Amino acid sequence: MVKVLIVDDSAFMRNAISSMLSSDHEINIVGTAKDGLEAIEKVALLKPDLVTLDIEMPRMDGLTALKHIMEKTPVPVIMLSSLTVEGAKETLDAFDLGAVDFIPKNLSDLSVNIVKIKESLIEKVKHLAKRGVVRRKPRPVSAGVESAPKPELKVRSTGERKVTLVSIGTSTGGPKALQEIIPHLPKDFPIPIVIAQHMPANFTGPFAERLNQLSNITVKEAEDGESLKPGVALIAPGWGHMRVQRVRGIETTVHITPGSKEEYIYRPSVDALMLSVAEFFPGRALGVILTGMGADGAKGLAAMKSTGSRVFAQNEETCVVYGMPKAVVDAGTADKILALEDIAGEIVNSV
Repeated sequence: MVKVLIVDDSAFMRNAISSMLSSDHEINIVGTAKDGLEAIEKVALLKPDLVTLDIEMPRMDGLTALKHIMEKTPVPVIMLSSLTVEGAKETLDAFDLGAVDFIPKNLSDLSVNIVKIKESLIEKVKHLAKRGVVRRKPRPVSAGVESAPKPELKVRSTGERKVTLVSIGTSTGGPKALQEIIPHLPKDFPIPIVIAQHMPANFTGPFAERLNQLSNITVKEAEDGESLKPGVALIAPGWGHMRVQRVRGIETTVHITPGSKEEYIYRPSVDALMLSVAEFFPGRALGVILTGMGADGAKGLAAMKSTGSRVFAQNEETCVVYGMPKAVVDAGTADKILALEDIAGEIVNSV
């Protein structure tokens, strides 16, 4: 039985989340709290397996409460976030403090897509509660600092196929995972990087900006028609699917389309990106699959592998949710299964 504590100053939201979660017989709502101070007390008293935590609350806000909880009584925390740019920045702050995921706090969606939201929330709660808190010693990183770790390039053996593009896919736990990889790439990283991270439209821009501030390479939210450039990481915007394409048979750019839920369940789709990489960079790309729920990316990475490209998967021990990497590993697609802290070095050694 998964024990959940719900923290929100809105009685409507407390009731809505309680109703959705308690509909599953494996989830037990052990308590609710109206603000951060009450949340801290009840986490210590009730010892829940997971907490849902609102950000804006009276007396003590969610970010302050989260900091206290992760320092004193660590537990998986899912934040409730407004779908605004400010909400995105606060959610990214929450990830830095130890939150594992977020629920978009959108009341119109709550009434229109209640069944879908309920299923997604229940699945997240079960996975994250079972996984518990993933403890990892953070590596210090600061923008542009020469002392930031820069793994040495290996000597490439004669005849080894050259990698000319890195393609990364991730979902739940991805923002923190990417912060453990991209900032550790050297300033002179010689090839482009494309990234599909499941995120709402207003979140990918602020996330790209934050990652750019932490990194030696350039990181930005991709624009339709933008060219791939060495040492630039393009993050797919949350409103659409990003694919690579060849223009006039010479220049490689990204093409972004809104897509539909019938085409791909998740947006931005990792499969859509990886399948395009398989088509336009056959045998010359490196695919990396990181923490996330579900199996998005498995089909695309299998296509990349079939052309001769290499595939890395994050290992179970360092994943927040070992879903997307597991699907790739179970299919026999992964060339290497790596701890998160080793992935940056392996990427550098592959180019």
